[in-house]
Amino acid sequence: MAWWTTNRLRLIQNNLRESDANLDVDLLMMQLKELSANVLMMNAGGIVAFYPTELEYHYRAAGQRKDLLQEAVEKAHANGMRFIARFDFSKAHESIYAKRPEWFYRTREGKEVNYHGIVHTCVNSFYQREYSLQVIDEVLTRYEVDGIFFNMFGYQTRDYSGKHYGICFCGSCQAGFREFSGGMELPETESLDDPVYRLYKEFQDVTVKQILDRIHELVKSKDREIAISTYNEYKVDIVRKESNTDIHRPHPVWLYSASENVQSLEDSWDDKLVSNCSINAIDLVHRFTGVSKHEINIRLKEGLASGSGLDFCIIGIFDDYPDGENLPVVADIFRYHKDNERYYGQFHSMADVALVKPGRPVQKHTKEYFGLYKMLKEEHILFDVIHQNTLAANAERLKGYRAILIPDTAGFTAEELKALELAHGQGVSLLATGGAFTEGAEEQAFLRRIFHASVEGVHYYHQEAAYLWTEDKQAFPRFPERDWIFLDGPFHRLQPEAGAVRQLPLVEPSTYGPPERAFGHRISGQAAGALVAAKTKGSAIILPWQPGTLYYRHGFADHKHVVLDLLEQAAEGPWKLSTNAPPSVEVFFHRLDDDAYLLHLLNLSGFNGVTYFEPLPVYGIELSLRGLGDCQGAEDLVTKSKVDYSSTEQGVTIRLAELKDFAAIVIRT
Repeated sequence: MAWWTTNRLRLIQNNLRESDANLDVDLLMMQLKELSANVLMMNAGGIVAFYPTELEYHYRAAGQRKDLLQEAVEKAHANGMRFIARFDFSKAHESIYAKRPEWFYRTREGKEVNYHGIVHTCVNSFYQREYSLQVIDEVLTRYEVDGIFFNMFGYQTRDYSGKHYGICFCGSCQAGFREFSGGMELPETESLDDPVYRLYKEFQDVTVKQILDRIHELVKSKDREIAISTYNEYKVDIVRKESNTDIHRPHPVWLYSASENVQSLEDSWDDKLVSNCSINAIDLVHRFTGVSKHEINIRLKEGLASGSGLDFCIIGIFDDYPDGENLPVVADIFRYHKDNERYYGQFHSMADVALVKPGRPVQKHTKEYFGLYKMLKEEHILFDVIHQNTLAANAERLKGYRAILIPDTAGFTAEELKALELAHGQGVSLLATGGAFTEGAEEQAFLRRIFHASVEGVHYYHQEAAYLWTEDKQAFPRFPERDWIFLDGPFHRLQPEAGAVRQLPLVEPSTYGPPERAFGHRISGQAAGALVAAKTKGSAIILPWQPGTLYYRHGFADHKHVVLDLLEQAAEGPWKLSTNAPPSVEVFFHRLDDDAYLLHLLNLSGFNGVTYFEPLPVYGIELSLRGLGDCQGAEDLVTKSKVDYSSTEQGVTIRLAELKDFAAIVIRT
């Protein structure tokens, strides 16, 4: 079994600067051991070689006086750590550009991008497709590294200041796209509404996978276990993700970054593990100041409780790093994992619901997915995230859920549609939103077959006083006093066919100003915000608008409550887990083996929407867990104390008198 498959990484990445080329490795090893790290990731090559390379077009760190890579690998191994070599082939030193300008990215006007002496390369150039393999091979041949990681892998169109230069127009890209597209020129726009650009996105996907094919072939030809890691899922062993911030990123702040990053990989692929890097820096520009220690705490614990190991990164080395505030938090969490790692690494799902994550190279409405994710988290409904690209591979697994949520998603293959239809035929309910199943003949046939509906058109409501009427209070029990909920964004008009029932009638827009003219709304007799197909085995419900997007952006509970009311209709009966915990407590529940379960609770009450504070204690939490059998004991790994519980034929009830920050409760049956 390969070393990484235990899924118990405690990884520290020192993202080296050229000025770190002669760092004190012994001191670094001491610092890493204090942090309980068992994996070190450090720069090897690409933009800068941190070893005495013999390759002509591989720039070595100026002033380096030793073979840093060799010393770091040997001493990491001597201290019981694995070593992952970091590469970045997205750019190269300007001295390489002077010799081989044809290897580099070009703007539409034919200009290179030179950022402080480092020049952007191109995915389709000889440098990335051929020469990078020589660099990798040199490192793997000379050094006993345990893994390789590629930073900024794929198509890069922005510099480090965030300036966007557009798609690459180098000779290799132009010729490659002509061949791929049957003679087309590169697209004039970068709009997903442009069919040429959508085809170009597919070209990007194919060409990136071609490089990963070659890397995989090279690495796996070596006679030892070497993990391949990057941000792509294709032919890699460790998929790297990041929880990071950017001061210019639009709000809302995504509280569930680490949870979603881990779930969307861990729940979908059995043959890969995910390592979610908690970036200490507040953004690329301000690398030497860390985010709040409370945010680091949430990120690391979310990742751990969702099923991954631990991963933390700083720029440079610890000696001269000017912000040490977060390091004690990191050390505490890493130490907790080291002490309790026997409980981690091999979680098994207890989910009632599957949430499909949009895949394919082209997706327009990813915020719909994030909004539904947030709803399920806040309601404490146990769910898995199944990536769209793995639906067909997970066809058997889909049959085990009570409901599958499909956010506004396009581009389903015939195999993916078949997997959903088979699950529905086994009694699994489907709940779709937005324009799901409205694009293309196959999808629309699926819409008619499963949801008993056909597409009439789409209207984009913007600055129009449109609403949906929660007329049926039995169907929508969360709306006893509120009749109308606001509607904004795309609304697909669906025509119900035999066996489908309209719910949430559309309240047609009328004038809203001045106040004297704010009247005249009428209830549509045709358009509706939900269609419910006649039930065979599983329900089929579609909301042809974007409740998830509206909830993600604006946070009005109405949009969440509509989805939850319909989801509970579809699922029928109580969920596996129910609790009185507030939405600000994130709950995770997994089976460890036939006789043990692990229940995590993470207190998010310190987050106010922008700033992270120390969380407020939550008292008197009860959690009912159905179907567990007789409980033989419950222990909190964090406090090392017994937890109050009771057991009946229906299940187990856990009682937590106080939740300060984090609880990890092992339940034995």
